[in-house]
Amino acid sequence: MSFGNHLIVGVSGTSLTDEDKRILSKIKPVGICFFAKNFCDGEPYGVWLQTFNKLSQDIREYTERESMFISIDHEGGRVIRPPLPITRFPYSYVCRKRAREVAIAMAVELKSLGINVSWAPVADIFSNPNNPIIGPRAFDTTPEIAAQFAREYFFGLKESGIIACAKHFPGHGDTSTDSHLALPVLNLTKEQLQERELIPFKTLISEKIPLIMTAHILFPEIGGDKPATFSQSILNGILRKEMGFEGVVVSDDLDMKAVADMYSQSGTVAHTLNAGCDLFLMCGNLPSSSTERIEFIAKDFVKSLENGSLEESVVEVANQRIEKLLSETPQYTVKMLDKDIFLQHAELAIDCSYDN
Repeated sequence: MSFGNHLIVGVSGTSLTDEDKRILSKIKPVGICFFAKNFCDGEPYGVWLQTFNKLSQDIREYTERESMFISIDHEGGRVIRPPLPITRFPYSYVCRKRAREVAIAMAVELKSLGINVSWAPVADIFSNPNNPIIGPRAFDTTPEIAAQFAREYFFGLKESGIIACAKHFPGHGDTSTDSHLALPVLNLTKEQLQERELIPFKTLISEKIPLIMTAHILFPEIGGDKPATFSQSILNGILRKEMGFEGVVVSDDLDMKAVADMYSQSGTVAHTLNAGCDLFLMCGNLPSSSTERIEFIAKDFVKSLENGSLEESVVEVANQRIEKLLSETPQYTVKMLDKDIFLQHAELAIDCSYDN
């Protein structure tokens, strides 16, 4: 059993370093996650697109995988990674009345970059005005309306051939701490979650969304002393058994400071898989060596299988979910889009602002 089948990684920049090549060849991750650092910002469209195409081809060459999850965070607002002329859509909260149209337009641009997975829609609720990380990334301040527009956005991606992911389960909207910097704590009861945070996720699960991303948040009333990402009561209990989610559960980035130290400890990978998480994001956004962290976790995965803290049957079920999704994930090639398409999308982005 290979840990690479359960891993999505990031790479260093606009071309592969020797370390990138070594880790891609050795671990053979099932997916890649791109960030702004992977694009030649400031270069003409044709130039940066050609460089990015070479990067994408090299990744497939070194992983020796024909089918991969080629992913990116692409929500609008401040969460847009590629350079211009990729359209600068406003935040989801601003675009919510045009959610499906915006998702379709975004999908056209993402597919032209060879991307087949978008870490969107945000299914959180804009419930805490002091939230430093979610806020207008969510579609609305109420669960029912947030659910309605997240659903529309999902349909837009789905009908356009992009795999969508609802995030951040079981809800990140009410936090006042950025999980990129520290571990947020929410003292909500299960009943409070059901009345608010879980409603958008319930809607998306009923529509068969294929991916759900965990939140690096501590819910002491529900998950005890374990963050949602490796809490059995939250993932296997609420998400799998009570809400009936049968798709792939993916962790938020394990390089976020909320959990990074925990994944430097033996046994955490086993806890996470046992809790119901199938797929791990390690995007290399820590100043410490990301390749060392990846190798440590990969070795810990093998040790956990050997010492019995992780059963092969658990890994096999997770692997089956991932393989099923991968078989349904289109593989796209990088291509240049006509400028008229970008002009149409720019008009849509402007119209979104007027709608509010």
